[in-house]
Amino acid sequence: MGEKDIFENWNPWHGCTKISPGCAHCYVYRQDAMYGTEQESSEVRKTANFNLPVKRKRDKSYKISSGKVVFTCFTSDFLVEDADEWRPEAWAMMRERRDLMFYFFTKRIERFAECIPDDWADGYDNVIIGCTVENQAMADRRLPVFMNAPLKHRAIIVAPMLERVNILPWLDERVEEVSVSGESGENARVCDYDWILDLRRQCIEKDIPFRFHQTGAKLLKDGKIYHIRRALQISQAMKAGIDYRIGADLKPEKNCRPHS
Repeated sequence: MGEKDIFENWNPWHGCTKISPGCAHCYVYRQDAMYGTEQESSEVRKTANFNLPVKRKRDKSYKISSGKVVFTCFTSDFLVEDADEWRPEAWAMMRERRDLMFYFFTKRIERFAECIPDDWADGYDNVIIGCTVENQAMADRRLPVFMNAPLKHRAIIVAPMLERVNILPWLDERVEEVSVSGESGENARVCDYDWILDLRRQCIEKDIPFRFHQTGAKLLKDGKIYHIRRALQISQAMKAGIDYRIGADLKPEKNCRPHS
């Protein structure tokens, strides 16, 4: 079964405003610029696929089949202020499709309490929320809020990683995964492979799953900056062989040399 059989993308709204250092070279703005719509990137608007989770085929079955992971709002932020009037309906669709797992990232975890539906309680079983941090200041600011939020499933996303980050104070069994990546795009800032290995060490120390999901465009390793093409950034991260799963037998880190 391929990835497209397991995953689905759902962007109920598009566009976002930049709020922190990690937003400086946002891929949504770059993507819009390719199509000549960059001026609209900061304008949050509903998409034609707003109702995708509950759309049905001619035979009345759902277009998104049961059991899929739905990557949600990856061209915006699910908690962005400009989407407040639409979010209740989005939550309602998640409630209806309890047979799907919805996964969204946010840089606005501080808005979480005011954005959840009345029946949220300690969280929906079918919603994973990833808190995104890019440097120590954002980790110190967002993660205490995140770890105190009522959630059934949570992940920490360190992306784009702009400096060495210590998240040990917030790592415990409630964190299902820590994922890290460098920054993509022509103007990407350098990501140091040593920072990534240090984050991995923290996860191993607390026995938390760790995933290096993308190198970014500029990776510093062994004193050399590698310029990695976008098409290779995910595969090169995988080839590094440093992902960690709970209870895994640790193997020596590969002396992986990235390819441009």
